[in-house]
Amino acid sequence: MHGQDSSKYWKVSGSEQGACKIFTHYQTRSQPTTREMNALDDWAGPLDPDNPRNFPLSIRIFSIVSTTTLAFVSSFSGAIYAPAQDDVMTALSCTYEASLLPLSLFNLGLAIGPLIGAPLSEHYGRKSVFVLTTPVFILFLLGGSFAKDITALCICRLIAGVFAAPNVNNASALILDYSEVRYRGVNIGVYYSVPSMGASLGPLVGGFVMQATEDWRWTQWTAIIIAIVCWIPLLFTRETYKKVILRRRAIRLGLSDQSSQQTSKSKALHYFFTVLIRRPLHMLLTEPIVTFVSLYNGLIFGLLYTFVTCIPWIFQHYYGFNRTGESLSFLGASLGTLIACGPFVLMDFLFYQKKLHKWNDTHDQCVQPPPETRLVPALPGSILLPISLFIAGWTAHYRIHWAVPIMFQGVAMMSCLLVYAGVSIFVLDSYGPLYGASASGAMMLA
Repeated sequence: MHGQDSSKYWKVSGSEQGACKIFTHYQTRSQPTTREMNALDDWAGPLDPDNPRNFPLSIRIFSIVSTTTLAFVSSFSGAIYAPAQDDVMTALSCTYEASLLPLSLFNLGLAIGPLIGAPLSEHYGRKSVFVLTTPVFILFLLGGSFAKDITALCICRLIAGVFAAPNVNNASALILDYSEVRYRGVNIGVYYSVPSMGASLGPLVGGFVMQATEDWRWTQWTAIIIAIVCWIPLLFTRETYKKVILRRRAIRLGLSDQSSQQTSKSKALHYFFTVLIRRPLHMLLTEPIVTFVSLYNGLIFGLLYTFVTCIPWIFQHYYGFNRTGESLSFLGASLGTLIACGPFVLMDFLFYQKKLHKWNDTHDQCVQPPPETRLVPALPGSILLPISLFIAGWTAHYRIHWAVPIMFQGVAMMSCLLVYAGVSIFVLDSYGPLYGASASGAMMLA
């Protein structure tokens, strides 16, 4: 139902009331009309109250803030371990290389997690995945905090990363559910700076935690406490995935074919492994857009994470910073991540918004502009990134004042975010809300 046809059905507020308004007369009809059945397969017009974009503003803001803070905690929990490596090496009697593994394996878990979490959100809904995976993530962080040897710590951190990944990956898909195409770039651009800031802010906080407690386990307990506090508000959010909302509406109104919904466990497992897990891998290997964007982002992430991990060593080795100074040396990277959303939003308004306005003047409103227009912020970012990395390394090597490499560390982080946010929105626009999470999961794997 479109245009004026929807107004006679959607004049009440609230999703339950609005949906029931449409189908009230089903009780007196044996067969619904084609138009009525279309409401079960798509939104019943632009004012459909079940559409997440029509939720009250307070609900939308609460949901976005809740999921964004949880994404922040997930990346923060991985990075807060970085300053604890020396203490872990001593406490668990392992080599320095082995003490690095819990940090690396958490990130490996973040790469594996989207292969399961992203497609699961496309079948069971965003909220269900958030609510169920976060407690498991917290439990394995807790298990790691009580580890008696490096092997147990590595295993717990790996599995914790797997279950933390949906918080980072699916949050962007949730924001996509809420956002109109026009403002999608602004919202996603601001979002991506939050979990990235968690990765750069984690070592800074971890350094002060280690200095105050002198016990590496407190880095894990700090992350656990913050994760629990940020998970509780998520319980009060609403589902946003279109397919799940329409399916639940049909069941609620007694219009779904219950027999078709019943499947055996073997069929469910077959669906899970062939469709849910295979889809991101299939997209990564067969879709050129996903393949090349993922390779580029994987290279950038690898370079940048290596760079961020060695920041304390750089300032201890070349500038003689103490432990407090080493923690504060992450300020440049943190500030660069924080301010990245500024130029991204500015370029979105200066380029994409103007392009969209001209496109709408000459095309039907239902036809969207080419997704390549989303790549504008990534272009300057791809140029600034290698330049800033080179200057940061060169100035540190020749011991130019410590403020210079710290500043260019921030520029490198900002450039990385411009690239990552730009190409991520490009992928989401290319594949839409139905398969955008799987495409993002494939990109995160790389």
